[in-house]
Amino acid sequence: MRWPLRDKVEELQNENTKSREYRNVRWASRSSNTPGLQTNTDGSVAVYFGPKAPAGKESNWVPTDAKGPFEVLFRFYGPEKALFDKTWVLSDIEKMGKR
Repeated sequence: MRWPLRDKVEELQNENTKSREYRNVRWASRSSNTPGLQTNTDGSVAVYFGPKAPAGKESNWVPTDAKGPFEVLFRFYGPEKALFDKTWVLSDIEKMGKR
């Protein structure tokens, strides 16, 4: 199963310009096929949202605006049975302490 996720606010706020220049970011998403994406020993993936990447986690980071809210859009391509029978559930986003 492939998956992407993106900072939906980036897409909505930038609908008129069709560019990420206003926030000076290289990307607004991460996906299962992102080059260099780090996986945990159990095969899961931690994705970080925030104005700055945690040290050493840049490949798993989605930039957000420190001054505003954000919304996450998560899609599944080729989902497997576990998604449909709900034996696999997407984890909630957890707030981390300041670093």
